[in-house]
Amino acid sequence: MRFVFAASAGAGRCMLAAGLQINSDWVFLTRFCFLTDFGRLNFKFRYPKSRCCQNILLYFDESSQWPAVYKRPDKDCYLKESVLRPENNQVINLTTRYTWSGCMVEGEGNEEMLSCVGGRSFRSVRERWWYIALSKCGGDGLQLEYEMTLTNGQSFWTQHFSADEFGILETDITFLVIFALVFTLSCYFAYNLKGRQLLHTTYKMFMTAAGVEVLSLLFFCIYWGLYARDGVGNGSLKILGEKNTECFASFHLSSLTDCAMVGFKTISHTDGLPRVISLFPLPLRVCLQFFDPGEVLYAYDSPAGYGLMGLQLLAYVWFCYAVLVSLKHYPEKQPFYIPFFTAYTLWFFAVPVMALIANFGISRWAREKIVNGIQLGIHLYAHVVFLAITRPSAANKNFPYHVRTSQIGILLSSPKGMGAESFPHHAYGNSSFLGDSQPNFTELFSIHTVSIVHPKNENLLKIYSPSGHPRFDIHWNGFEEIYNQNLHYITSSPLDPLHQSESSNS
Repeated sequence: MRFVFAASAGAGRCMLAAGLQINSDWVFLTRFCFLTDFGRLNFKFRYPKSRCCQNILLYFDESSQWPAVYKRPDKDCYLKESVLRPENNQVINLTTRYTWSGCMVEGEGNEEMLSCVGGRSFRSVRERWWYIALSKCGGDGLQLEYEMTLTNGQSFWTQHFSADEFGILETDITFLVIFALVFTLSCYFAYNLKGRQLLHTTYKMFMTAAGVEVLSLLFFCIYWGLYARDGVGNGSLKILGEKNTECFASFHLSSLTDCAMVGFKTISHTDGLPRVISLFPLPLRVCLQFFDPGEVLYAYDSPAGYGLMGLQLLAYVWFCYAVLVSLKHYPEKQPFYIPFFTAYTLWFFAVPVMALIANFGISRWAREKIVNGIQLGIHLYAHVVFLAITRPSAANKNFPYHVRTSQIGILLSSPKGMGAESFPHHAYGNSSFLGDSQPNFTELFSIHTVSIVHPKNENLLKIYSPSGHPRFDIHWNGFEEIYNQNLHYITSSPLDPLHQSESSNS
């Protein structure tokens, strides 16, 4: 990697190789969280002797050190160096006069170069963030090439990881297995729902969110595995993982708002707003990838992170409104919506509460790994709750779907205004699964009751199943076509007299 100046280019990486040429006399290079006894920095710096002498500055995370100098325009280069403690060996002079820098002159004449190869071990009473900067106070800018390797011990699981990243790979692998099982189970449920014509869009969106989460974790596991091996990894894999996480958030938020606004959509036919709300976080999530590593230790400790939390709370307001409207028009759905609303109220507030606790209650050197685990746990909670309340089982008395997918097209083809009024009201559709222990041929091939009603002078055929629940609501107009396409398996003759009688009357 070569660049003219990119202060965040190496943040969070344990192996850096770069070229630098700027007019500034002080620049931030990278940060790393070292263990108490095993932290190690190995470096190789090379620059023209005519540019002598440049210094490596090692700041730690005390308020009198790094926070006191970074992005403080009132302090010049000399003041930024003055906060360092010489007794702690926090300044490495890249010159032959300083033995511990390992510098030697290479080349001859005007092409003489200073090549400095050395290292530092870090000892402290606790895990501590260290910030590495470069300076040449009073000079004509900085120009050099460098390589740095920052490590924590020799274990595969810790060597190349900053202390705040310990356990992330193991956590991601664990959740990858769990989410793969959740996705597999959701596919099995979807198969059962499809066989009963109950596989609605909300469930498909939930499945998409679960699949995207699996892909995201897979990319992250591969990235962290490569990173553990060589300290560099593949940045493209990490970006893919982050983008899939963004897509998961949007799909899951859309599925929740769609599920919550059944009544609102039925009455007003408005479903664009939740889609827009679910897409709002995407620009902020992109901004999270470009935060300043000199100030921000993890994603939610930034203005974009606070904005993302605010948008989640805004989405919660819409979620509450949609649930209330749905309950108003479908009061028989209370046994579903009350636990649904309660469970996802906890989910909506979990991320903001987690971020606030992390920012003010968790040590800076432990935030990222703890937040990573908690956030994945929150994602899993959202999936498991939705999977539980939509499981196609007779034991699930709160099963939310009672309208079959084959009915939706019929309702939409009805005259204007009829869809909402004739939309069947029924608490739950778990009766579809009461005969799972044996084939329910009676439910499939017979009709219990046929009645003709006349709402708004329009003929509407209501067909009931043996359980007494509406099976079809069909407008008489165009009944012949619907009959041929959707009721071809019904051979009962009692339909014919009704059909002929109504046709003669019309």
